[in-house]
Amino acid sequence: MSGKVIKLHFTIDAHDFSLAGEASSSTKKMLNQLGISPLIIKKAAIAMYEAEINAFIHANGGEADVEIGVDRIVITVRDEGPGIADLDLAMQEGYSTAPDKVRELGFGAGMGLPNMKRYSDRLEIKTEVGRGTTVTMTVYVREG
Repeated sequence: MSGKVIKLHFTIDAHDFSLAGEASSSTKKMLNQLGISPLIIKKAAIAMYEAEINAFIHANGGEADVEIGVDRIVITVRDEGPGIADLDLAMQEGYSTAPDKVRELGFGAGMGLPNMKRYSDRLEIKTEVGRGTTVTMTVYVREG
């Protein structure tokens, strides 16, 4: 890949569960087409999927931007949802505020934020109660 940065933008629509994960799936396809290693693609796709699903479940949707550069993939997911009241608590595996109807569908197990941290090389979360959340994840395009 040349030194050019490829930018992708997605709207995360929270009205149709069949569309949940479309942005991360499209990003994964693009990374495959660019010849990025499967391990890096897996990391980026899982981290992005978790952020996308959180925006879908908790914030009535949002937006995702992806910048694919020669040395890194930067994924930013923004929403205007309720924000995260206790970020330290939300980072604990198994902690979830997902409604029962979402859990019945197999989502909301409390692994979203922990998986974003696990699968990204750098994670930044800006959140304000009543105003929304912005999650920025960086995955370096190198293995190891």
